[in-house]
Amino acid sequence: MQQHHDGRHFYAFNGDADGLCALQQLRLEEGAPGTLVTGVKRDIRLLERIEARAGDRVTVLDVSHDQNRDACARLLRDGVTVRYFDHHFAGELPGDPRFVAHIDTSADVCTSAIVNRHLGGRHVRWAIVAAFGDELPALGDALAREHGIGAAERDLFAELGLYLNYNAYGECIGDLHFDPAALAEAMLPCADPMAFVRDTPVFAALRDGYRDDMARACALAPWRDVPGATLIRMPDHPWARRATGMLANERMRNAPHAALAV
Repeated sequence: MQQHHDGRHFYAFNGDADGLCALQQLRLEEGAPGTLVTGVKRDIRLLERIEARAGDRVTVLDVSHDQNRDACARLLRDGVTVRYFDHHFAGELPGDPRFVAHIDTSADVCTSAIVNRHLGGRHVRWAIVAAFGDELPALGDALAREHGIGAAERDLFAELGLYLNYNAYGECIGDLHFDPAALAEAMLPCADPMAFVRDTPVFAALRDGYRDDMARACALAPWRDVPGATLIRMPDHPWARRATGMLANERMRNAPHAALAV
């Protein structure tokens, strides 16, 4: 565990599975307390919300530098150290020595895999959860095989990744089953994802929330359904805002050549 630095520390992280599991690995490794800045999955301009000063540090996880460019430049001008882990398009990176980038935009990489690489695999089990949650099953399978994780545990990690990722879908924090910052705190005591699954009530709540939402969504009759095209009308409720993307993906998997509007 590394020594704490002077100044305040902020963690800005995507509220989805990849952001949460990247954060978990770093906090397990470094033990540094910090202010959590996060939001729903689509809320990626997180650095705009950080008011830091010279000597402070910001760790950024799983949100595009290109979308946070101006806010990142402001922090650097103010004397803040910015450490950036991400796999999205970054654009031109700052030349400031206080900016430390761990960015890999390869298609088969997620942010948690980048953090796992940085940490030498010491918390790889959380990276496996993230890989499945970020819809990179080949990466999750490869990491599980490499580290001797059996099929039963791997399948539970995949399930947890799905639920963590699903939790971030919504228009605002109020739509979600859990605020991602609260999820991060619930995960923190668990060095092993299996402890989170077995020893906390949060896993069951995530699972039950996901299943209930999917049951409601799948029970909806199409508003319009003609050969080759389907229109589904979702009600204006939090569960529907959470479920829209998953329902669309499921329908498109089942009928890949049909037009779909949700």
